[in-house]
Formats: sequence, C-alpha cells, structure tokens
Amino acid sequence: MLVGASACGGGGSDKASGDDAKASGKPSASASPSPTKPAGPPMLLETITPQTGTTVGVAMPISVIFTNPVAAKARADVEKHMKVSASQPVAGAWHWMGDKRADWRPKNYWPSGTTVKIDADMTGVSNGNGRYGVHGYTHTFKIGDDVRADVSVTGHTMKVTRNGAPVRTLSINAGSAEYPTWDGTMAVIDKQEKVHMTSCSVGISCDKGSPNYYDLTLPWDIHLTQSGTYVHYSTGDPNPGSGSARGSHGCVHLSLPDAKWFYDQVKQGDPVTITGSPRGKAPADNGYADFNLGWDQWLAGSATGEQTTSAL
Repeated sequence: MLVGASACGGGGSDKASGDDAKASGKPSASASPSPTKPAGPPMLLETITPQTGTTVGVAMPISVIFTNPVAAKARADVEKHMKVSASQPVAGAWHWMGDKRADWRPKNYWPSGTTVKIDADMTGVSNGNGRYGVHGYTHTFKIGDDVRADVSVTGHTMKVTRNGAPVRTLSINAGSAEYPTWDGTMAVIDKQEKVHMTSCSVGISCDKGSPNYYDLTLPWDIHLTQSGTYVHYSTGDPNPGSGSARGSHGCVHLSLPDAKWFYDQVKQGDPVTITGSPRGKAPADNGYADFNLGWDQWLAGSATGEQTTSAL
C-alpha cells in the first residue's frame, strides 16, 4: 500500500511524495546482475505495483518507484526498457510523477479478465545521474471483475456496479464545507479491517479541546488517497444519508453494515469516482488517481508517447 496519512485528510498534503509506494511490496528480481558491471553505483527499483500474482481492478496503473531520481534526458530510454504486455491489447502510456515515479495506465480502463505483464529490463540502463541498472524485474497480474463505485456528494449516495450491472445504492455522507472530499476518480490503494485515525496526523487539529480533534480506530477502511481519504464507517456519523447534516473531515462515511458489505466487494485498483464536491479533483499522484488526468495531459508527462501493449 502507499505510505500516507492515516485519517480523512482534510488538511493533509495535496501531493503524494516521490517515494509514496515504499510499503507496496518489494519488486521481484527476474534476472541476474550483468557480468560486466557498468561504471557508477546501481540504479534500483524500490517497488513495482501491483505485486506479482495479484488480481486488481480496472483502474489500476502499473506504478514503478525508483530509489534515486531519473533525469529527464534518460526517461525515454528507461521507458523503452519497461515493456508492458497484455492478453488483450490496449493503448496506454507511461507518465512521470516527479523524478522517481513512473506510472503506466491504459487510455481507458483495462478490460476485465486481462492478464498483464511488465518486464523492466534495467540491466545497463542509465538513469542520467550516474547510476546504471543491474537487474531485470518482472511482475504479472490479472484484471478482475469490473467493480465501480460512483459517489454523489450532494445526493448522499454511492452506486456500486459489477461488470456493468447495478448491485446496490448505499447512503453516504462526504466531507463538510470546511473539510470537503476530493472529487474525481481514485483507484483503491488498499483496504484494512481497522485503521487508527487521528486529526493530528493530517494537520486538522492536535488540540484535544478542539471540536475537530479525533483519535479513533475505525473499521472497514477503503484507502483512496495518500493524503488520507477513506471510505469507511465512523462512530461519529453512524447513520449517514440525506437525513444527516453531519459532514466528515474529507472521508466518505457508510453505515456499519454497508461499510462491511462494501469492504467485501472491492479490491486494489477498483475505481471510486466522487462528484459534487467543491474541492476539485485529487492530484494524479495522490495515491492512484491517474485517471484524473485527461489523455492529452497524461501524454504530456510521457517521454515515449502512446503505445499498444505487446501480445501476451
């Protein structure tokens, strides 16, 4: 999972840091070091997400985190050595989020049932800053059922679909006027049965006497942004919906039974799309909000442009 704030994030950072995937699991090496060691220290990958062998949602990008900055002049060569293959061909592209993170996403969502493979053959590849790759890395994962959640902040509803068919409409409360929820599409980062959330951790309030202070461990948590947005149950808002005027500190609140049901439905990479909030769209690197960039914006951050996946 992405490393980030552990609460609703009304006052958290709007941007994810360059090393925001350090907790997402170690990449698996697929090649031995080159027999001829290039000059300079090694260029290594911190993580590749999704982890190999996992099943993820249709909005999940491939996210590669480098241990050291990659210079702009080296990015085209690095991209060319990170080959994406799929059992169903899709158009997509790499996009750099700072100098340590590169994400590959399809132009549109992945087709459900697709098997995807990334071969990052970094052996001998320069990062433009005096470092050279000494390993290859391979991850293979699968795209599962097309599960989507569409949240209306003003309508106090969340509509859940699976493979295009409506499943349930749930009552929700989103952020207050003071602490609005992020708009846009955010792919699920991860989920946890319990998360310890504090107002201090996201810069809302560290004053125990403040009405906005909280220090709670809450259940059935779906993680949406690194700055601390979750879909979950809150003891302070047990019956969310249009009849409740109470807003959150930026999270999306469900009742306890609905939170448990939703937790059981979703997986990493499923898109949660929020509309009707005045805050605007979450930045693309605030978790996996890659689809908040239009395709032209996405290509503007690519060194090699649009490509079609190789056959797998």
